[in-house]
Amino acid sequence: MNKHVFMLPLAALCLLASCQSGTGDSKAAQQAPAAATIEKDWHTLSNADSVKVTHLGLDIAVDFNQKKIKGSAHWDFQFLKSSSSIVFDTWDLTIDSVLLDDGSKASFVLEAKDTVLGSALRIPVKSTNKALTIYYSTGTHPTALQWLDPAQTFGKKQPFLYTQSESIYARSWIPCQDGPGIRYTYDARVKVPAGLMALMSAENPQQRSVDGNYHFKMEQPVPAYLMALAVGDIGFSAVDSRTGVYAETVLLPKGHKELEDIGTMVHTAEKLYGPYRWGRYDVLVLPSGFPIGGMENPRLTFCTPTILAGDKSLVNLIAHELAHSWSGNLVTNATWNDFWLNEGFTVYFERRITEATYGKDYVDMLWELGFQDMKAAVDELGAQSKDTWLKLDLKGRDPDIGLTDIAYEKGAAFLYLVEQTVGRDNMDRFLRGYFDSHAFKTIETEQFLAYLDEHLLNQHPDWKKKINIDAWVYGPGIPANCPHAGDLRFKKAEAQSAAFAAGTPAAKLDTAGWSTYEWMHFLRHLPNGMPVEKMKDLDQAFHLTQTGNSELADLWFLQAIRNHYEPAYPAMKQFLYVTGRQKFLEPLYKAMKATPEGLVMARDIYNKARPNYHPLAQKTIDEILQ
Repeated sequence: MNKHVFMLPLAALCLLASCQSGTGDSKAAQQAPAAATIEKDWHTLSNADSVKVTHLGLDIAVDFNQKKIKGSAHWDFQFLKSSSSIVFDTWDLTIDSVLLDDGSKASFVLEAKDTVLGSALRIPVKSTNKALTIYYSTGTHPTALQWLDPAQTFGKKQPFLYTQSESIYARSWIPCQDGPGIRYTYDARVKVPAGLMALMSAENPQQRSVDGNYHFKMEQPVPAYLMALAVGDIGFSAVDSRTGVYAETVLLPKGHKELEDIGTMVHTAEKLYGPYRWGRYDVLVLPSGFPIGGMENPRLTFCTPTILAGDKSLVNLIAHELAHSWSGNLVTNATWNDFWLNEGFTVYFERRITEATYGKDYVDMLWELGFQDMKAAVDELGAQSKDTWLKLDLKGRDPDIGLTDIAYEKGAAFLYLVEQTVGRDNMDRFLRGYFDSHAFKTIETEQFLAYLDEHLLNQHPDWKKKINIDAWVYGPGIPANCPHAGDLRFKKAEAQSAAFAAGTPAAKLDTAGWSTYEWMHFLRHLPNGMPVEKMKDLDQAFHLTQTGNSELADLWFLQAIRNHYEPAYPAMKQFLYVTGRQKFLEPLYKAMKATPEGLVMARDIYNKARPNYHPLAQKTIDEILQ
């Protein structure tokens, strides 16, 4: 998942015999679970430690009139321990009936709803049972689903549906054992209105079905949070023999042009860390209400249309989601407490792909922006907060609390430090072996630290001491040995920002050849309390109010709010009406909220924009403005 999902994303247990718990160094061993223990996943109500699902046969119909998914989930399962029942996670589902594989109709209990985890579905089973089928329909508040009316799409003629299952939202559209450490294969039959295309995180069609029936297969085992579905007026355009772009038909030419290099990205990633193991790699560009940058659904990355800047300047997001095909999808964090194992690795890998493509001075800017984001997260959470540890403790809390730049940027910085300590060649050999040996498995933090120790750090007696794993994994804030990349290009941007603050007219600034990231750095370092005249000077020189680059638009509008630059307000309102990406929404609404008149404006904008936002974004902005 691309970072800034909520600006702060469940293994029932680590079940596979290959996932033996390990320890790091001495302090880690004291603070972490002992080697013989298996950490419980506190965010699933299922009993997958006793009865674990192995394969899903999904048979559903998508009803746009009622805004419901209806059908059945056929689950194969196996007993790991003696148990009289199997338990599934659900959220706001209506369970019609349950049939066992012996043909009998099973009794079931839908237990009281937990405000975070939903309701446990408990079904009595016998030791001779190997499968069951749950007949169900989704409810009125399925947190994973966004139903869009035609007016909310780019094409304006057909409705659209998409899912966002991470972190614990798959249970709102499929009764499942919803934890990242619980992997299963699946196949699906999906019925949609004729004329629309359906896609999943599986083998996908490239042409529309005549009758609206689609069949899918996912032969590699995946956790529930990687279940995905999209339905709409979608077309396909191939990039090469194994990559391509899906989008609404009116958006497809623009999407294909922007993403025409994804095939090259896949080859670059393979050269670094081994073969791409998922068959095809395609990208679906979603409608504007998508709440995050991208979601790494296997075989089919979901991405925001805000990356379609027209000049490929924001497609680095795709490098992040592609990297998840190794870190996250291939090797998955066992619980959400271990989220950094997904995202920290992915940010590191993403930047290696970017460096191989654009060069070191370019990727150094990303490392510096990431450091700024990490520092901002520490400032917000508190320098001594345990939520700034890499190993989290989310027991009894919403796992989305862990969706911060700590997992992404502190995790990536830790790996960058390891690389600088052991050398890039050693690091690359280690990571290649790590992905190969843990493919299609889950792993906890303590297991990874044991593997790191055995297969890399033990080669040299000083490496562990120099890295100081405790300070990173089980310590707060930013460790003193946090690495810094070079920032030559940013220093030049800072010099121009200082010159502007000192009185140099905007038109005289030296911005020739700047990338998006230099502009971002420049805008972040503008002086506080700029008079309207200076804002107008910048706007006239660089046309920032009308920029088509969403990253720059967001930062510019933030400056407009802070400096009361009203000429930018109409464009900002339009931006908020059509953009559902929370990375952009949250800072703007928070900034408006800071003044009484801004709060009035924020509520007026939100009343109009709210129907276009995903339920997860609605929840977040509701909390900000209330």
